[in-house]
Amino acid sequence: MTFDIIEVTEEELKKYSTIQMQLLRTAQKNKNKLLRGLEKDTELFKKLFMTNNMRDSTLLDEKRKQLESDCEYEIEILREQLLYSLELNRPNPDEEGSEDVGYVVDYSLSYVDRYNIVRAYYMSIEDPVERFSLYKQDETAKKYLETYYQVLSDVLSTYVK
Repeated sequence: MTFDIIEVTEEELKKYSTIQMQLLRTAQKNKNKLLRGLEKDTELFKKLFMTNNMRDSTLLDEKRKQLESDCEYEIEILREQLLYSLELNRPNPDEEGSEDVGYVVDYSLSYVDRYNIVRAYYMSIEDPVERFSLYKQDETAKKYLETYYQVLSDVLSTYVK
């Protein structure tokens, strides 16, 4: 995947944690969707103008400029959110819980939010046996979820059977 939502070198990419890479991939996918939507919308309006005998109208150029402006605004929001999230999730080896586990470890979140984040991460692993095995080995999840750890363990174990 080519990353052009932000300027990032190969060296910087190699230093990114799993969470940061996932944030970058998601932001890039969202940007690509916005650009595809812009192409489709532009083509749709072009067809509408042609079928309504408005070929020589300046409205098409104005509409195209508006669509491009709206798309660029949305991309800029994605870019700002990505930069903020990358900074927020920068690994700090001196900080407890900063290990690269694939999900956000933020102790300021409620336990329900923590549970949902960890569950979403593990549910993204397609093989239920591998998912459950990895979860059982995740020491960070035990500390991070505390009593919710067993609840999620029970949920993930139902997929194995």
